Amino acid sequence: MKKWILRTLASVVVLGAIAAGVVVWLWDEVERDPNHLVLYGNVDIRQVELAFQGDQRIEELLVEEGDRVTKGQLLARLDTERLEYYVDQAKAQADAQADVVNRLEEGTRPENIEKAYASLKAVQAKAEEARRTYRRMTNLLPTGGASQQQVDDAEAALRSTAAQVEEAEAMVELAVIGPRWQDIEAAKSQLRAYEAQWALARRNLEDAQLFAPCDGVVQNRILEPGDMASPRKPVFTIAMTNPLWVRAYVSETDLGKIAYGMKAEVNTDSFPGKRYRGWVGYISPTAEFTPKPVETTELRTKLVYQVRIYVDHPENELRLGMPATVTIALDAPGASPEEEKAADPSYSGANK
Repeated sequence: MKKWILRTLASVVVLGAIAAGVVVWLWDEVERDPNHLVLYGNVDIRQVELAFQGDQRIEELLVEEGDRVTKGQLLARLDTERLEYYVDQAKAQADAQADVVNRLEEGTRPENIEKAYASLKAVQAKAEEARRTYRRMTNLLPTGGASQQQVDDAEAALRSTAAQVEEAEAMVELAVIGPRWQDIEAAKSQLRAYEAQWALARRNLEDAQLFAPCDGVVQNRILEPGDMASPRKPVFTIAMTNPLWVRAYVSETDLGKIAYGMKAEVNTDSFPGKRYRGWVGYISPTAEFTPKPVETTELRTKLVYQVRIYVDHPENELRLGMPATVTIALDAPGASPEEEKAADPSYSGANK
């Protein structure tokens, strides 16, 4: 019985050794496969820090950490009472100045012109009376019927009324001609300044709402309702879920084997056997020394080039920093622009 057990154990060990040898041989064959290039890297996700544009108190936060958000989704609001007052004040100033411009452009009202003519007639009548008085005093002076003082007073009154007539005539002329174009342009410039202040006040009110700039996941909720917001204080950190890529490095000797748009497969230790479709979306134009986190079989002092392999629809399974293995089929045609657009509509197709 014991001999049978020993024989069985020996057979298992031999078979295990053979299987290990086959795996090592197959792995070496893959490593030596001239039609495939294997790269090692990490999943890379862009992060966005969102902050309010203005300095107000936070009134409401609408999402929590871990929530998925879509582009344009409302995430938070500020207290807008003070901002609404500014909008109303700026609007009132703009409306008042617009009335001033309209009055200047329409010219003098007919009623004001009639009033100017009436004032002129009244002054002319007064001047005519002063002229008759002066003549009468002048005629009475030789006979002693009037003193020299009375004549002088009548002459002064005549000159005063003549000046009043000239002034009234000028007022009539101005009323008929209307405002000068310089006055109209100055009023319009002031109106544009008030309208700009009104637009700025409305924009500040709009900025009191914080919207998601892209699809993603809320990583950090930094501030809370009641905190004072500021452009220098982020409220949320959003991890962008699209586009998503693996940042890897290719050695200088293999650089000539890859090209932009070549198809690739990505797999991770977290999901064994599952492969994600991708393509080469970026090749660095400059070389660098191999970063320490990168695991390759070459010497770390060798020059390498950074590449990005964009991944198609990872189903929210890939996480930031996750190690990944990339296999690029060197004998396969590159992805067409239509395939890239269908796989990732947000990717512009530019090699950047």
